[in-house]
Amino acid sequence: MEKRYIYSLFVENKPGVLSRISGLLTRRGFNIESISAAETEKAGISLLMVEFFADEAMAEQIKKQLDKQVDVYEIKELRAPEAVTREHIMVKVKAEPDERMSLISVAGIFRANVIDVSPHSMIVELTGEASKLKAFIEALKAYGIIQVARTGAIGMIRQGEPHLEKEY
Repeated sequence: MEKRYIYSLFVENKPGVLSRISGLLTRRGFNIESISAAETEKAGISLLMVEFFADEAMAEQIKKQLDKQVDVYEIKELRAPEAVTREHIMVKVKAEPDERMSLISVAGIFRANVIDVSPHSMIVELTGEASKLKAFIEALKAYGIIQVARTGAIGMIRQGEPHLEKEY
């Protein structure tokens, strides 16, 4: 049975690493649900988050294949309750002046922030778990969604796990 996996990879910050990681997954027929990469607090090291769906055996195979990559220093699987994961979303919604208070009320229920208002639309942002973002999008459909931008999953181990066990 397939389930959602999020792998946190500490990788060397150099050209081509992201391409090699995504290529490894796609060559094996996996659809990457989300992927994000950014520098860490350690010079020369980036943190890469990869989200995909697989059965347990295939996820373990992917982890082994990723671990063989020269540029990959460390891999952690992020799963509840040991880890906290979030996504960020920005949604541009139709919002005529007479609809704005209603839209702001819906945003408030989700603890979303209005970050831009134009004559005929608003941009609202929200951070949370994937299920919360899905419910937020459903609530906004009644207003008319113009555009959605979403980060995909990012996360951290809560505690008890050292950050980058080895020095690189």
